[in-house]
This record gives sequence, structure tokens and C-alpha cells, in this order.
Amino acid sequence: MADDGRRGDEEDRGPGAAHQVFVVMECLLEKLKVLNYEEVLAKHNMKNLSRHYFVSSPYLASNPGEQFYMFTVLAAWLINTAGRTFSEPQEYDEPNATVSNILAELRAFGVKVDFPPSKLKSGSGEYVCFVLDRLAEEALRRRGFSFKRPSYPTETTEEESVMEDDAELTLSKVEEDMIEEPDDEEENVMDLEALKLRTTHTDAQPASKLDDILEATVDANEWNLEVERVLPQLKVTVRTDNKDWRIHVDQMHQHRDGIKSSLKEAKSYLDKLQEDIGKTLEKVSSREKYINNQLENLIQEYRSAQAKLSEAKERYHQASGGVTERTRVLAEISDDLEKVKQEMEDKGSSMSDGAPVVKIKQSLTKLKQETLQMDVRIGVVEHTLLQAKLKEKSNMTRDMHATNIPEPAAGPFA
Repeated sequence: MADDGRRGDEEDRGPGAAHQVFVVMECLLEKLKVLNYEEVLAKHNMKNLSRHYFVSSPYLASNPGEQFYMFTVLAAWLINTAGRTFSEPQEYDEPNATVSNILAELRAFGVKVDFPPSKLKSGSGEYVCFVLDRLAEEALRRRGFSFKRPSYPTETTEEESVMEDDAELTLSKVEEDMIEEPDDEEENVMDLEALKLRTTHTDAQPASKLDDILEATVDANEWNLEVERVLPQLKVTVRTDNKDWRIHVDQMHQHRDGIKSSLKEAKSYLDKLQEDIGKTLEKVSSREKYINNQLENLIQEYRSAQAKLSEAKERYHQASGGVTERTRVLAEISDDLEKVKQEMEDKGSSMSDGAPVVKIKQSLTKLKQETLQMDVRIGVVEHTLLQAKLKEKSNMTRDMHATNIPEPAAGPFA
């Protein structure tokens, strides 16, 4: 199941967080198999998903457009299976609108979405696996299906089964002498030295004892059954030393023989392949020569046309250089012409406009009024000055007459 905390910051995630999306994708694929997703893909002529189809990895590169369309188809099918109505998307629908609708349905199921919708437009990655996994869980819950823990059968170990078989066996004395008890570290192995000692000891027994053993009344069928039952335990193992040079020499001879036998078989295939390749190369070279001969005239025409085209391009570049210079000069002249036109328009508008004349008349009228006021003031000042002069003159005359009066005669009291 997808983990909600896996979408945190990279610092908070463990070292195995980068591989968690592979686990989520495998769990998602199992859930889709339970829901029989193959039928939906068959309707759209799509192949079944691989274990890591929606995992974004440089080693698992695929077609993003195909992945996104597969994601939208599965998401719409899971939403409808979960009990909600969702229209089936088309291949050329607007991706932003489709992703927004899928996230809206996911939020309606109570799933917290804390990543932008643009994370789903690539059609792969942990967020795509997360959305599909949650929708698959809702679809399984709708159908009443839930995964249970696996129940493992109790199996008896090999040693216990051997002990049970030994308890059921009824062996004769010869079998008991030949078979050695199993060791704890090794499986049932027959020791050759012990077998020699036991054989020698058996030979030294009296003839009567051997006769008794040979005259044992045992059913042949039962004997064969017991032998078949005990046969897996009768293993003779010759312990070899891996450091022995003879073993390495034998291995070298075996590998050499294997290489020779494989080389004989492969050489015939390689010779046949070489012959086929040689014939194919001859055919290709002959076809190439035939085509070259047939197209020699066209090739010559093509080369002459290429030469003419190169000359035309060179002339075009030369001409385009002159045109560029003339275009620049034309632009400068056009700018000067625009400036002259603007000046002429300004002068023409000023000449045809009567506003300055009206202003001049108003100014003249104002000057006349001010001139009249100045004349009146000047007359008043002249009159005042004349009055002052006359008064001064009368004062001077009075003073002059006052100085010419005779002195009075001396009286008796003088």
C-alpha cells in the first residue's frame, strides 16, 4: 500500500524511499489483476501492464503520451468501479482538465492530495502510482474484496522424515551391518573404510553364521520394496580435494571437449551465416551499381543544379548586402523627411492660426489704456509741480518785500 508520508521532503525520507515506488507499482498491478483490468485494456487495444510500467526511471523509459492515456483510462475505470460516475477520457482531451477531474474524484473519496496536478501530466512517477493505488483500493472495497495474510502449510523437515522412515524399516543383519547411522553434520554417506572393515569381519565369521544369513526366508517383492525405499540413503561419496592439480586438468579437458563440440556445431551455422551475408552483400553491391548506372544522368543534373544554386545564393548574398546598405540610407532619409514635414506643419499651423493676432490686439488695447492712465498721472504731477513752483515764487516775493520796509523813527522814549 502506498505510504502517505512518502511525499515529504527528501531529507525526511529514508534511503529506500527512491525504490518505494517499485513496491507500490507491484502492489497496484496485483490489485488490478484482481479487478480484471485486462478486459478494459482489450477494449482499447492496449497491452497488459508490466511490473514497473508507471515507474519513472531512465532504465524504464517509455512513451509519455501513451503512459498518460493509459493512466487516464485506468483512473476513469477505477472511479466508475468504485461507485462514482466518470466519463471515459479521449486521447486528445485537455490534460489539465482531465487531471483536475481525477483529483477531484480522489478527494471525494476522502484521500488527501498534497501535490500539484502537474505531477500527473507526465503519466508516470510515484504520484501516478499513488493515485491509481488509492483508486484501486476504493474499487476493491466497493466489491467487498480484501487481502488476507498467507497461510503456510506445516512441513516436516528432511531429518524428521528420514527418522520416521527408519522407524518403519525392518532390515536384516546384513543391511544393518552395511548401512551406517547418519551423522549430524552430513547426510547418509557410506564410509568405504568402514565398509572394508565390516566386510573383513564378515568374512572371518564361521560358515554356519553365513549359511544362516543366506538361508533367510525373505519375500523377494518385499526385499525389492525395502531396497527401493532405502536406496536414497545408500550414497557413496568420494571426497575430492579441490586443490589437486589433476582435478583442474580434468576440468580443462572437459571444457576443451565441450568447446570443441560446441565449436563444430556453431561453425556450421557461422559458415552458413557468412555465406548468406556474402550473397546479400553481393546482391546489394550489384543493385547499387545498377542504380548508380541508371541514375548517373540524374546525378549529373543534380550536381549542375547544385552548382547553379550555389552561384545564385552567392549573387543573392552580394545583392542583399547592397540592399541592406541602401535600406539603411533610406531609413535615415525618411527620418530627416519626417522631421522637415513636422517643422513645416508647425509653421503652417502657426501662420494660419489667428490667435496670435488677437493676442496682439488685446495687448495694444491694454497698452493704450495704460498710456492714458500714465498721461493723466503725468498731468497731475505737472499740475502739482506748477503749484509748488508758484507757491515758492510767491513766498520768495513776500520775503523780498519784507526786507525793503524802512525802520521806524526814534521816539521820545528811545
